[in-house]
Amino acid sequence: MAKENNVINLQVINLIAKGTQITGDLTSDGDLRVDGEITGNLDTKGRLVIGASGKIEGEIRCKSSEIAGTHKGKLFVAELLSLKASSSVTGDIVTGKLSIEPGAYFSGTCTMNDENTN
Repeated sequence: MAKENNVINLQVINLIAKGTQITGDLTSDGDLRVDGEITGNLDTKGRLVIGASGKIEGEIRCKSSEIAGTHKGKLFVAELLSLKASSSVTGDIVTGKLSIEPGAYFSGTCTMNDENTN
Protein backbone atom coordinates (compact mmCIF):
# COMPACT_ATOMS: atom_id res chain seq x y z
CA MET A 1 0.00 0.00 0.00
CA ALA A 2 1.43 3.35 -1.06
CA LYS A 3 1.86 6.04 1.52
CA GLU A 4 -0.08 9.20 0.71
CA ASN A 5 1.46 12.59 1.31
CA ASN A 6 -1.32 14.93 2.34
CA VAL A 7 -0.20 18.51 1.97
CA ILE A 8 -2.22 21.07 3.86
CA ASN A 9 -1.99 24.58 2.46
CA LEU A 10 -2.52 26.90 5.42
CA GLN A 11 -3.35 30.53 4.69
CA VAL A 12 -1.15 32.75 6.84
CA ILE A 13 -2.70 35.93 8.20
CA ASN A 14 -0.31 38.76 9.02
CA LEU A 15 -1.38 40.77 12.07
CA ILE A 16 -0.46 44.33 12.98
CA ALA A 17 -1.56 44.41 16.63
CA LYS A 18 -3.20 47.27 18.52
CA GLY A 19 -0.51 49.60 19.87
CA THR A 20 1.85 48.89 16.96
CA GLN A 21 2.82 51.84 14.75
CA ILE A 22 4.50 51.33 11.39
CA THR A 23 5.85 54.05 9.12
CA GLY A 24 6.74 52.89 5.62
CA ASP A 25 5.36 50.86 2.75
CA LEU A 26 4.18 47.26 3.22
CA THR A 27 3.88 44.50 0.63
CA SER A 28 2.34 41.09 1.29
CA ASP A 29 1.29 38.03 -0.69
CA GLY A 30 -1.14 36.88 2.01
CA ASP A 31 -4.02 38.21 4.06
CA LEU A 32 -3.45 41.08 6.47
CA ARG A 33 -5.29 42.31 9.58
CA VAL A 34 -4.49 45.76 10.97
CA ASP A 35 -5.51 46.68 14.52
CA GLY A 36 -2.60 49.11 14.93
CA GLU A 37 -1.52 52.10 12.83
CA ILE A 38 0.23 52.27 9.46
CA THR A 39 1.48 55.43 7.77
CA GLY A 40 2.50 54.47 4.26
CA ASN A 41 1.30 52.55 1.24
CA LEU A 42 0.03 48.97 1.56
CA ASP A 43 -0.09 46.41 -1.26
CA THR A 44 -1.40 42.88 -0.65
CA LYS A 45 -2.53 40.17 -3.03
CA GLY A 46 -4.87 38.86 -0.34
CA ARG A 47 -7.65 40.17 1.89
CA LEU A 48 -7.18 43.24 4.10
CA VAL A 49 -9.10 43.70 7.34
CA ILE A 50 -8.82 46.98 9.23
CA GLY A 51 -10.16 46.37 12.72
CA ALA A 52 -12.11 48.94 14.76
CA SER A 53 -8.88 50.22 16.36
CA GLY A 54 -6.94 50.08 13.07
CA LYS A 55 -5.81 53.16 11.18
CA ILE A 56 -4.08 53.40 7.80
CA GLU A 57 -2.96 56.61 6.13
CA GLY A 58 -1.74 55.99 2.58
CA GLU A 59 -2.65 54.22 -0.64
CA ILE A 60 -4.06 50.69 -0.36
CA ARG A 61 -4.18 48.01 -3.07
CA CYS A 62 -5.72 44.63 -2.23
CA LYS A 63 -7.92 41.79 -3.48
CA SER A 64 -10.77 42.37 -0.99
CA SER A 65 -11.21 44.42 2.15
CA GLU A 66 -13.34 44.84 5.26
CA ILE A 67 -12.94 48.14 7.09
CA ALA A 68 -14.18 48.78 10.62
CA GLY A 69 -11.48 51.35 11.49
CA THR A 70 -10.06 54.43 9.76
CA HIS A 71 -8.48 54.91 6.34
CA LYS A 72 -7.25 58.10 4.68
CA GLY A 73 -5.99 57.87 1.10
CA LYS A 74 -6.73 56.13 -2.17
CA LEU A 75 -8.20 52.64 -2.00
CA PHE A 76 -8.02 50.09 -4.84
CA VAL A 77 -9.95 46.86 -4.17
CA ALA A 78 -10.16 44.28 -6.96
CA GLU A 79 -13.23 42.46 -5.64
CA LEU A 80 -15.43 43.39 -2.63
CA LEU A 81 -14.98 46.37 -0.29
CA SER A 82 -17.11 46.24 2.86
CA LEU A 83 -17.40 49.33 5.07
CA LYS A 84 -18.66 48.46 8.56
CA ALA A 85 -20.79 50.80 10.70
CA SER A 86 -17.76 51.94 12.74
CA SER A 87 -15.60 52.74 9.68
CA SER A 88 -14.33 56.13 8.55
CA VAL A 89 -12.94 56.33 5.02
CA THR A 90 -11.65 59.56 3.46
CA GLY A 91 -10.35 59.36 -0.10
CA ASP A 92 -11.07 57.96 -3.52
CA ILE A 93 -12.19 54.36 -3.97
CA VAL A 94 -11.90 52.09 -7.00
CA THR A 95 -13.57 48.70 -6.43
CA GLY A 96 -15.44 45.87 -8.10
CA LYS A 97 -18.24 45.73 -5.50
CA LEU A 98 -19.11 47.95 -2.55
CA SER A 99 -21.06 47.27 0.65
CA ILE A 100 -21.70 50.08 3.16
CA GLU A 101 -23.40 49.51 6.51
CA PRO A 102 -25.57 52.28 8.02
CA GLY A 103 -23.39 54.48 10.25
CA ALA A 104 -20.25 54.17 8.12
CA TYR A 105 -18.56 57.46 7.15
CA PHE A 106 -17.24 57.91 3.61
CA SER A 107 -15.97 61.11 2.00
CA GLY A 108 -14.55 60.99 -1.51
CA THR A 109 -15.36 59.48 -4.87
CA CYS A 110 -16.13 55.89 -5.74
CA THR A 111 -15.63 54.21 -9.10
CA MET A 112 -16.91 50.67 -9.59
CA ASN A 113 -15.63 48.42 -12.35
CA ASP A 114 -15.29 44.76 -13.21
CA GLU A 115 -11.62 44.96 -14.11
CA ASN A 116 -8.82 43.93 -11.80
CA THR A 117 -7.61 47.13 -10.11
CA ASN A 118 -4.28 45.72 -8.88
